[in-house]
Amino acid sequence: MEKEYDYVVIGGGSAGCVMASRLTETPETSVCLLESGGSGDNVFVNVPVCTVAMMPTKIGNWAFETQPQAGLNGRRGYQPRGKNLGGSSAMNAMVYIRGHQSDYDRWSALGNAGWSYREVLPYFIRNEGNERIRNRWHGNEGPLNVADVCTDNPVHARYLEAARQVGFRITDDFNGADQEGVGIYQVTQKDGRRCSAARAYLFPHLGRRRNLAAFTGAHTQKILFEGRRAIGVSVRLNGVEHVVRARREVIVSAGAFQSPQLLMLSGIGDREELQRHGIPVVHHLPGVGRNLQDHPDFVFGYRSTYRYAMGLSLMGALRMIREFFRFRRAGRGAFSSNFAEGGGFLKTRPELPAPDVQLHFVVALVDDHARKLHLGHGISCHVCLLRPRSTGSVRLRSADAADAPLIDPAFLKDPRDLQDLVEGFKLTRRLMEAPALSGVVGKDLFTAGVKTDQQIADVIRARADSVYHPVGTCKMGIDEMAVVDPQLRVHGCEALRVVDASIMPTLIGGNTNAPAMMIAEKAVDMILGRMPVAAEAPSPVAESCELGAATA
Repeated sequence: MEKEYDYVVIGGGSAGCVMASRLTETPETSVCLLESGGSGDNVFVNVPVCTVAMMPTKIGNWAFETQPQAGLNGRRGYQPRGKNLGGSSAMNAMVYIRGHQSDYDRWSALGNAGWSYREVLPYFIRNEGNERIRNRWHGNEGPLNVADVCTDNPVHARYLEAARQVGFRITDDFNGADQEGVGIYQVTQKDGRRCSAARAYLFPHLGRRRNLAAFTGAHTQKILFEGRRAIGVSVRLNGVEHVVRARREVIVSAGAFQSPQLLMLSGIGDREELQRHGIPVVHHLPGVGRNLQDHPDFVFGYRSTYRYAMGLSLMGALRMIREFFRFRRAGRGAFSSNFAEGGGFLKTRPELPAPDVQLHFVVALVDDHARKLHLGHGISCHVCLLRPRSTGSVRLRSADAADAPLIDPAFLKDPRDLQDLVEGFKLTRRLMEAPALSGVVGKDLFTAGVKTDQQIADVIRARADSVYHPVGTCKMGIDEMAVVDPQLRVHGCEALRVVDASIMPTLIGGNTNAPAMMIAEKAVDMILGRMPVAAEAPSPVAESCELGAATA
């Protein structure tokens, strides 16, 4: 490890990989990327179906837990987070979703100049290498490969027919002019293998660019300052603490939980919180760790005798042996599955300007984040609330960087969130009870006998949890609780930025992996002083512009 680089990037997740890759495209610019976890290049990461082994364990996973949630009957929630190069993109369900156009227009309306949908769309396009869709909404040359699910599972046709039967529209593109509808997801995958942020952005350049250094097993202890200027970091590698200096900037990309934790450990945060842990205050910034937002999610689970549903059985094991050889030969079949193969964006009330719930249709039985296993086969369907009003926090457990932070999403704290999720429950049940799924969906394991709104609310409180989309804890803005400005520079500090999903001022309506990479793509232009590329973006269709304006 050298002692000095132009930029030090903390966190090798979705945003950090983009930052390290793009900044080192200029040979004169040196970058040190520090990742606490492993290489992100192994069978658990590369073979999509192996996420079932990572999600409930600590294989490449921080496996955080929340504080007890009053809205969930006092239960602790589970928060899996990627601990590899690639971050959570190395263990997620690979669903490629950008969010709704109005989400970004709302960011702009909150005072974040440069972050409207028209202004961020070019960065999504720059990031994306879509194999099928070629239109003004998509990119086809970007490093992140986006492909159709290649499991060839005939349940897809039944799922879409069920949606038609209950009156839901069908879509083959959730990232185009209109998000609403039910369809089969596109995924961040190439030839059936996972395309994590590390696979897309980092691995092609490691060992080839002399100006790019990436260290795994490197846990950053704190950011170092001269006055309020960030000058480097203290990092523990192989049991030894090193100081790595940054000539230009320190960039924090450690995610919605660990970015605020690191700022606080370094003396940036609410003064009382820091003093409680004996941390010298570098700058009082009360918004650090506040504004945590996440999608509360409920999962329906059913027994199934459908031969293409995954599960634990002798026949299932024999099928998977055949599927393994198919995957090795052609990169297709069950081993390429992201499990959440289908989904949808629906409105619980027709007058809403944008969908407010999202579905993930899963070709296996999911119970407690795959931590509870059942013999036999099953089908599941998630429904999550896209724009919850409840906000929580991330606080320090101690002044030791090795201790997990205290995570409190405050799920369902606002009673309106529960009301909306009850309506989402009803929509999802209608879909799952459609005739087209009658040969797929069997015994209802979790909601049999649940009929009234009160019963639905009770089962939601008893079983709901995260669908793994935490954001907002270092929010971008110009108000007194903002942590970074619209250039992602930490307020009151110099040479310090935060670049990851923690900067989102509000939670977007969808999965957060692609937006995290978009944020990093845009941040690189900001850092290097390049002109924004909004003028190159195709103008959204008129109805989409009106939709965005209505919800801003």
